Amino acid sequence: MKQPEEGQLLRIFIGEEDSYKGKPLYEAIVTKARELNLAGATVLRGIMGFGAHSRLHTTKILRLSEDMPMVIEIVDSVENIEKILPFLDETVDEGLITRENVKVIKYRHSKGGY
Repeated sequence: MKQPEEGQLLRIFIGEEDSYKGKPLYEAIVTKARELNLAGATVLRGIMGFGAHSRLHTTKILRLSEDMPMVIEIVDSVENIEKILPFLDETVDEGLITRENVKVIKYRHSKGGY
């Protein structure tokens, strides 16, 4: 079995309505991560949550909310995670950004791509 490699998990918690230069902020972050050749990024849309203002956001039928929580996760080396931090400092006005060390068990991609 291959030995796990050290990496970092970067999580960015923002709102669905947050934007940067006219497009959704989560899209701008993923686009920047791709430009910087990071290993990958995943955007998750929350079904319920609250942030610093304690305003509850939910998808329940009786209480529709438009600004749902969004989480962008990026796993890569420490050096590569460092590359995107200045962009996040510039673009994330409200939200939460966390970093934690992780052990990468397996990372594969096809040689032909998509």
